[in-house]
Formats: sequence, structure tokens, C-alpha cells
Amino acid sequence: MRAVSANLFALLILCALASVFYVWSALEERLERHKRRFPNPGAGSFHQGLPVDLSAKTFRALLAVPAAQRPHLGGRLEARNLTDRPDSAGSRDYHVNGDNKGSTRRAGSVKLGSPVENGIFWSGWLEDFLPAGFTEGYARAWRERARTYRVVKLEPGCGRISNRLATFADGTKACVRYGINADQVQGETLTYYLASLLGITNVPPLILSQLNSDSEQWAAVRTQIDGLHWSDRAVVSLTEWISNLTGVVTPAPLRQESAGLHPVLEELWNKTTPQLLELMQWTDLVVLDYLTANFDRLVSNLFSLQWDSRVMERDTNNLLRTAQGDLIFIDNEAGLVHGFRVLNMWEKYHNTVLSSVCVFRKRTAQRVAELHRRRDSRQKLLELYRDSEPLSQELGFLSDEHAGILQDRIDRLYKHIIHCRGKYSQL
Repeated sequence: MRAVSANLFALLILCALASVFYVWSALEERLERHKRRFPNPGAGSFHQGLPVDLSAKTFRALLAVPAAQRPHLGGRLEARNLTDRPDSAGSRDYHVNGDNKGSTRRAGSVKLGSPVENGIFWSGWLEDFLPAGFTEGYARAWRERARTYRVVKLEPGCGRISNRLATFADGTKACVRYGINADQVQGETLTYYLASLLGITNVPPLILSQLNSDSEQWAAVRTQIDGLHWSDRAVVSLTEWISNLTGVVTPAPLRQESAGLHPVLEELWNKTTPQLLELMQWTDLVVLDYLTANFDRLVSNLFSLQWDSRVMERDTNNLLRTAQGDLIFIDNEAGLVHGFRVLNMWEKYHNTVLSSVCVFRKRTAQRVAELHRRRDSRQKLLELYRDSEPLSQELGFLSDEHAGILQDRIDRLYKHIIHCRGKYSQL
């Protein structure tokens, strides 16, 4: 009886602490938005009349922090990325790399045939309409330039409170992620290179930089860095900052009340070309988040349904849209390293999301199949990472255990794609 009473008392304490975090985080987010004059999430959208969102995914943010560090952070966690801040001097619009024909041609609802081919793959004509995103050539050029740029200003922004929005000497900007520990920076970085390995071009280009006291890149903001108490020689990530982005609501086929995104859905044939192109990008997002075990996007929405039945009607965490309708996958700190550490907590939600999708980009599926067949995901990711990033050895790579988890998830994803093909290939 005493044990039961003790457990009940402990549960009550946990509930009370969770409530404190919930209220404090929501109030702080509103205060920060007021001070920085950010618009409320969803302003100007179809749900503009809804009350201000006070469900700031507090449990998602809390669980994203190693348990040993939570007491020191209290309610100061920032869950929302602030990339969609108003334009300022030197900011630039997102642009499609290469030509812009895709964004121009897809403005209407004209369709050239079935949205899917070979049962489970998005049709080639849809692929032709999809802009290139951050191409390999564009990303390489940005990384080379960013490594030479001097940072002249740091200001709040870019998600959690430890991050900063940096302005370079030429007026362009980048999100600096310091991370609570190396896990966050490593997860952000390796997710970027895994996306590159899979041919997914929705993740902004990224570089690593070291906060050396004699670094010319950081010399102009050294006083600010000292005030932030960032460790000397710490490795941070910088990702290209994109302006004029808006929030993205989870599409109906991927919501909890839906049967999922399958090629037999009649609704799929009734959608406009822009809607189909967005769904195509969502399927790449599901693939990437499953492989990296990133719980900080759609998965956290599923988790939040326990206390917030309308969470799917609001903007999805860490996902933004350009004016042309292209999706940008931001803030991938929860992927791979930390996502793998807390995998048991989130795996059922990851499986739920993956099982809801049976349509894929052919190129993405082919690369997954190759990594499954060769069983060399660790080697391929490490080679790309080391060849592209001079500070790769300073930040480190996946442990053997985590590399094994990645390969296992690739194998599971491959089996799921084969299952979908067997189920729908005759349609």
C-alpha cells in the first residue's frame, strides 16, 4: 500500500511540474514574440480566427533535452524556430536554384496524367514540375563562401534560446546553432548530409565553424560571444537563413483521422498540381524523419494529440514553405544522435507515420534500395561528411551503435516500400 501511495505521489509531482513547464513556456513564447514583433503562428491563414496557440509543444521541447540538463534550463526552452521573421536589411528571398520554370509552370491545376506510376511512385511529369531546391552545386558554392564570411552581428532567433541569427559582412544571414551539447549540432549536421545522400534537397546548406579566440570569422562579435558564455573552441553549425517563409499545416491525408497517403485514394486524383507537389515533398520528409528518428516535427504532433486535439490544424514544427510552395526542412537537431538515444520513447509514433505513407519519389526509393543492398550507409555518409566538411573530425561522427541503428532503419524502410509495392503495384 505504501508503494502504491508513493507512486501516486510521484505521479502527481510529475503532473504538477509538467503543468508549470507548459504554462511558463507558452507565456515566454508570447513575450518573446511581442518583444521581437513576430506575427503569431498562422496569421493570415485559414485559421486566423483561432485563439493564440498556448500549446507550445512544451513536452516536445522538454524531452529534446538530456535529462541531466533539464533542471538547469527551467522554463527557458524555445520550441519554435524563428526563421520566418520579418525582412530586414541584407536578407534575401529564397530562390529556386537553376531556372525557375518549375515554380512558374506549376501555378495552375493542369495535370498531364496519373499522379502515380508503377503503383507507388510519384509520376515523372510531377518530378519535372518540382524545382531543384538547394542543388549540390548551389550548396557547395554557399558553403565555400560562408566559410570565408566574417560574422558582424548576432541576435536572438533560430529556435532554441542558445541559438543565434548571424549577419555576415555582405549582409546575408545564417542560423547559428550552438546546441545544449554536441548531440544537437551533430544531429543537425549529419541529417543535412544524409538528406544529400538520399537526394533530398529541401534542407538548407550548412557549414561547421569553431569558436576559436583567434578566429577572424568571429572577431567582430567576440564580445557578444563572451556574453553568451559559449565555450571557446566549441563547434557550431551555420545554415543558410531564408526569408519570406510561412508555416505549413499537416495535409489531410497525414492527419490522425485519415487512412493515410496511399495511391488508391480517390482524393489524390482530384488535387491540383501544387497540392500534389507539396504531398510529394511530404513523403520525402516522412522518409528523412523516419531514418533519422526525428521526433521534432510530425511525430511530436501525434504525441501532442493526447492533450491537444487540434494540433494538426496548426503549423507543423520545423517546417516552412516558400512563396513558390516549396517546403524547407529546418531545425534538424533532434535527428540521428539524440533521436536514436530516445528512440524507445518515440518509436511507435515513427512507425505510425511511416505506415501511413505508401507513395514515394522514385529517386528517393532507389537510393534507399541501394543503401539497403550494399549495407554501407555508415561508410557512404562518413565519406560524404568528411569530404565536404573540414571540421568533421572536430565534431565527430555516429557511434558504431548509432550507425547500426541507421542501417537497421534503412532496411526497415526498404521492406516497407516493398510491402507497398506488393500491395499496390497491380493498380
